[in-house]
Amino acid sequence: MVMSCVWVILLALSLFCGLLYGAGNLEQAAIHGAARAVELSIGLAGSLVLWSGFGTLLERSGLQRGLARLLSPLLGRLFPTARQDPKTMGALCGNVTANLLGLGSAATPLGIAAVKRMQRLSGSDGATDEMCRLIVMNTASIQLLPTTVAALRGQLGSAAPFDILPAVWLSSLLSVGAGLCAAALLRRRWA
Repeated sequence: MVMSCVWVILLALSLFCGLLYGAGNLEQAAIHGAARAVELSIGLAGSLVLWSGFGTLLERSGLQRGLARLLSPLLGRLFPTARQDPKTMGALCGNVTANLLGLGSAATPLGIAAVKRMQRLSGSDGATDEMCRLIVMNTASIQLLPTTVAALRGQLGSAAPFDILPAVWLSSLLSVGAGLCAAALLRRRWA
């Protein structure tokens, strides 16, 4: 409710300022902004379709199972209950892989599938510690290759869209580390 009020106020202020500086400028800005949004959406859709297709290819070729075996020593420690079910581990590894590739939108269905399977394994209606850890990792956005951001930077004319890699790696490491530490500390506090 509060955010709805904030958005309405921002919209009203922007319309007021637009009318203050001339309705012609407001109309041109709205048309230009809408056209630019469509161009940007189409450019990002291409990248998303490419990497989502890559994820499907990983799954159908069996490489996702191999990736699950490769990631299972690390993820098995973070998600010991999920390790007991290969399908849950496959969805979990697919989610983590999509996030590592910077494909948050493609990772969402796999994350939802992993959480549903985790809930079935736990037998409870509430969120388990493992589910919370997965949500923290997704929210913290661990990335090795920020493909969506790079596609956006390329679409907007960047000569080197991937020159942000060191900053992305550092911020990913720090945000995921801080999130997992906070989840562990809060678990102990309310356990």
